[in-house]
Parts: sequence; structure tokens; C-alpha cells
Amino acid sequence: MPEGHQMNTKEWFKGNLHTHTNKSDGDETPEKVCEWFENHSYDFLVLSDHNHLTLLDYQDTGKSNLLMIPGEEVTAFASSNMAPVHIGAIGIDKLVSPVVCEDVISTLQMNIDNILEAGGLACINHPNFKWAFDHREMMATSGAVMFEVYNASRGCNNMGGTGKFSTSQMWDYMLSHKKIIYGAATDDSHDYQDFAPDKHNPGRGWIMVRSESDDQDSLIKNMGAGNFYSSTGVYLDDMDISNKHIEFSITQIDDFVFYTKLIGQNGKTLKEVSTNKVRYEFEGDEGYVRAEIMDSDGALAWTQPIFVL
Repeated sequence: MPEGHQMNTKEWFKGNLHTHTNKSDGDETPEKVCEWFENHSYDFLVLSDHNHLTLLDYQDTGKSNLLMIPGEEVTAFASSNMAPVHIGAIGIDKLVSPVVCEDVISTLQMNIDNILEAGGLACINHPNFKWAFDHREMMATSGAVMFEVYNASRGCNNMGGTGKFSTSQMWDYMLSHKKIIYGAATDDSHDYQDFAPDKHNPGRGWIMVRSESDDQDSLIKNMGAGNFYSSTGVYLDDMDISNKHIEFSITQIDDFVFYTKLIGQNGKTLKEVSTNKVRYEFEGDEGYVRAEIMDSDGALAWTQPIFVL
């Protein structure tokens, strides 16, 4: 979120950006997938099948108010080491064919460019999947508005490992080096018939977009401007951002207790808060400020960075 950006839009809309159907490697039809998200109070959905533009005008059937945003997971790899390079294409107006280059950086950039040419937003997906790449390769690219700070699928290694950055550490590295990029949470759902911890089930990660309306153009515009937060179960009631402060309140669920960490340049912890009301006054030397919230049941949320000059 740019310096001094005021979130003056009206309402929060819940959506998932990364979903698979049996048009690629999911186990259910697009209709059944949409039905699941409709039944669980989502406002919009991107069907992001691998290298396939699954178009489904679910609203015109009269069955649902769920907004379908055209999308695809552009699925490529770097030929030198076979590292998987997957990029979410959100709001595209045509199929984006994957481009394979020798190295990860070129593969990322070529496919990002093609997504932008197709009128979409580019989201770099699960960098730690098969330890494919990290902040260094993402820093060398341009044009992607977001990356997955959280992907709920097994094997995406959000927390990093020995000698490997977590996705949060990658994010702080990029932000600290002045790269404006937002963090998305997704469920990367594939499995709708069996629900178990080892399945790629829906409902485990989403974004909440603050927008003046729930039409595609408004949602895409606000996603591109960073007017959203990401979540696995924590909800925010309101958010006020100025060039002097960030303030938000956390929705109380059951008897959960909430812990918020305000984070700045180089991942430094600026403040810790253990109440539902969070306010931080900028001092001017933070570089950027973002928040990570965790509840006592383990659910998480991430706000987008505000750059402080």
C-alpha cells in the first residue's frame, strides 16, 4: 500500500484466488467447486486451473451471487533445473500460454509480462514449493502485484527450513529493498470429496478486499492497490490508515485471544499488541509497517505494507 494511502472504500469482500477443478488436477467439477464457496459465504472466486481458462458464468444460472473472476495458474518451469514456476493470472481476458526459459528469473518475467498483456494481475505462487526460488529471484522481476505469503497446500513450506527463508522473511526482504509487493493467502484447493489434514481442501486461506462494490473491475482495482488483507481465520472489523498511523480492530470470535505484531524494515518488530484494538503511530524511520495477527487457536491474518517516508 503506497505511502499515506487512505482506505476510504466501503465494504469487505471475501474471495479465493487459487482454486482447481477437474479441468486440471482438482477432483470436482467447476459447478461443484463454485457451490462449495457459495455455501461458505465467499463473495468472489478465481478458478485457477493449470494452463486452462475455466470460464463459468455461475451467476447467470440464477443459482448464486458468487462473482466469478476469470483466472488461470500459468504453470511453467525453468529448463536448467526443472524448478516449478507457477503464477496466478487474475482477471485475464484470454488464455495465457506458459513460457519455459532456461532460468527461473526469465521464466517468471516472461510469464508475468504475458499475464499483464492479457489484462490480468500477476500473483507469484508458492515460491517454496519444491524450494523452487525465493526473494532473490522475485526481486529481479517486475510487474507482479502480489505473491503468496501463505498457501494452505501441503508441501508449500510457508515456514521455510534450514537455510531457507520463510515466505514472511522473503516478504520483509523485498519490502526492505523498496519492492512494492502485496501478500496473499490462498487455499490452493484441489480436494472437495474427502476432507482431511493431508488433503488440499478449500477454506484454509483467502483475502478480504475492501471495495466500493463487488463487481470485477472494482475488486481488481482494489487488489492492485493493496486494499485487502489476507487471512486463515482472523477477521478485521475496520481499518484506518493515514500518513501518520495505522489502526484496526479485530473481530472477536468465541473466547479467542489475539496477538498482533507490527513489523518494519528488515523484519524488525515495532510493537506487540494483545488486545482487539490495534493502533500504531508512525515515527518516520520504519521504512514500512505491516501487521501479522494470530489468534489463540492458531488462525492468522496479514495486513498489507504501508511505506513510511
